[in-house]
Amino acid sequence: MLFIQLFINGIQTGALYALIAAGFSLIFGTTRVFHVAHGATFTLAGFVFYELYTVLGWAWPLAATGAALAAAAFGVLVDRYVYSVIQRHEAAFFTVFVASFGIAIVVQNLIAIGFGRGLVTVPTPLSKSLEVLPGLYVAPMAAVAVLCAILAFGALHWLLTHTNLGLALRALGENPELVRVYGLTPRSLSQYVFLIGSLLAVPAAILTATTSGLNPSMGHHIMLISIAATIVGGVGSLRGAAVAGLLLGMAENLSLAWIDPQWSEAVTFVVLFLFILFRPGGVYGRAITS
Repeated sequence: MLFIQLFINGIQTGALYALIAAGFSLIFGTTRVFHVAHGATFTLAGFVFYELYTVLGWAWPLAATGAALAAAAFGVLVDRYVYSVIQRHEAAFFTVFVASFGIAIVVQNLIAIGFGRGLVTVPTPLSKSLEVLPGLYVAPMAAVAVLCAILAFGALHWLLTHTNLGLALRALGENPELVRVYGLTPRSLSQYVFLIGSLLAVPAAILTATTSGLNPSMGHHIMLISIAATIVGGVGSLRGAAVAGLLLGMAENLSLAWIDPQWSEAVTFVVLFLFILFRPGGVYGRAITS
């Protein structure tokens, strides 16, 4: 029964990791910006939802909308006023990386100043576990997490395959000049990429706030998961990032049957190390090359 419990928990965690990793993979795969601050987007969205729903008493849909707007605005503004400025002057990958890392640290500390460094949670009846079988507990929020992931990926797939914007997004990663065929410029299209990528982190942030809770430093772990999932799934493959995120979440939870919980996060890096050694191109994509 323990294995089944951990398997169900792993699916829930993996669904959230898949959403976050897909957002990071979309941004990196199309713009080649190593958006370390993507973890800060997740943290920001979660704490905005907590503030609006728990502290200010907004209705759940309004609080979720507020969190989505905050995440989208953050991603777009960082791209427009930080990354694009750096790229216009030198377009150095490492400079953008350092700037992104600095932004993540600033956001983490600002949230810590406003909310403290402890754990905050959003109470909801859906987070309470129900005993479905003797010794097996499942929270309705687990089903919500999986459903949100399915809907989000369904919407993303439709966008990328059935709209001109989606086709332009796919072209951006291969040939930036080709997007002009769709009446867009690489610079303007980059804004859409950050908008969509940031929004993918919102459901995961809200669901995390209602289950395990949030703390200001959580963005670092989220970012590491995103990077690992992108490499394991294959750079440039959204499907790969999503599948890898799901598998990493399941691996973290299933490992608890044999190791102490404090070491469960190390499982992610064991998997990442093995893929780098034996399959650097990942499951679906290609290897990172200089």
